[in-house]
Amino acid sequence: MAYRRIRLLAAALSAVALASTACSGGAGDDKDVALRMTVWTTDKNQLALFDSIAAEYRKAHPEVASVKFDVVPGDTSAYSAALTTQLSGGNPPDLAWILERDAPDFVQSGALTNLKPTLDAAAGYNAGELVPSATKLWTKDSGLYAYPFSTSPFGMFYNKNLLTQAGITETPDQLLASGRWTWDAAKQIATQVAAKDTGKAGLVIREFEYKQWVLLASVWRGFGADAWGPDGKSCGFTSPEMTSAMTFLHQAIFTDKALPGPGTTADFFAGESGLTIAQISRAGLLKAKPFEWGIVPLPAGPKAAAQVIGQAGIGVPVKGKHAKAAADFLAFFTNPANSAKLGQYFPPARDSLLNAATLAKANPLFSQEQLQNVVVNGIKTGAVLPSHTGSARIASLVQSALDPMWKPDANVPAALAGVCQAIDPALSR
Repeated sequence: MAYRRIRLLAAALSAVALASTACSGGAGDDKDVALRMTVWTTDKNQLALFDSIAAEYRKAHPEVASVKFDVVPGDTSAYSAALTTQLSGGNPPDLAWILERDAPDFVQSGALTNLKPTLDAAAGYNAGELVPSATKLWTKDSGLYAYPFSTSPFGMFYNKNLLTQAGITETPDQLLASGRWTWDAAKQIATQVAAKDTGKAGLVIREFEYKQWVLLASVWRGFGADAWGPDGKSCGFTSPEMTSAMTFLHQAIFTDKALPGPGTTADFFAGESGLTIAQISRAGLLKAKPFEWGIVPLPAGPKAAAQVIGQAGIGVPVKGKHAKAAADFLAFFTNPANSAKLGQYFPPARDSLLNAATLAKANPLFSQEQLQNVVVNGIKTGAVLPSHTGSARIASLVQSALDPMWKPDANVPAALAGVCQAIDPALSR
């Protein structure tokens, strides 16, 4: 299935790139424009906000008859597959929510419209305040090919009630304040929670489930490791730093029982674990306050207190029927005022909005201190999850090669060597 998606994506982007040389992408932008944007969310409150912004836009643009937000259900793989099918099947959306893992393929292929001229020309848009760390993934040759509308750092949520029940005397917040919030400290807390007669898990890396290996970047970057080098051509899984990080993780799972092992699931937001690594946007699941909780940045490792960001961009496919109108709507959708509204769900990439006081107005679940420590500092200093051209193929190769590691008696260095052996040909292309 993954390889089929790879072929479809390659074919779709190739076709889109060819189409961009043959047409301007602005056909049909005169009147009765019906815009459609694919989105990866089923949240009714988020969709209602999208609709309200679109309704405001249409008041000033009578030529736009409608703006539809096309919900694509399923996980990230299902969403990417559906978007790819639309692009290759002659039914491209006018705007598309694009996941960070697919960004290199979309940006490098020429499948997306350069938004920079439109954003620079939009009155009051102030494109110059977009944070460089947030736009980096979507930039090519000084052009911006998608707007990073959701730049969501990962943090460590913790269940205060469970920690107290397990006899934990210092919370992650207290450890952070004293400069002792490290991966060793987090593992110790998780081990103690799991060892006590609570019936709960220690630490859960949300959505990892021994498949979504890219989420392990939240651990290994603190050890100075990454999946590949800056040029994307050299495998990083056999580096001493990665070996150290994955050995730490393997021991935490199988020796210390700090994390649930393969085949075991636990949902922090349902009160089933003491700690979880998740994006801050997940805090909405705690709105009913099922228990007392806190959130801190990712722990420091031996090399760095590295923070990790999950990201989504909004792009305008060049193959869309209304590329010009779509880009204009995107400029309105992401202007300073609307970015502030969207900030309650999607952390903004604008410097003027990246302060705790402003974010607190739209995010009442967090304290200003939490917003500063996790969101503001995370976006300004963090790096986006690993991504690469041919991401689906590489992801499948890494997942398969890592399978031998998820056993109690695994040879960690050998498993990591197997990963590099599997992906080296794909990286060198």
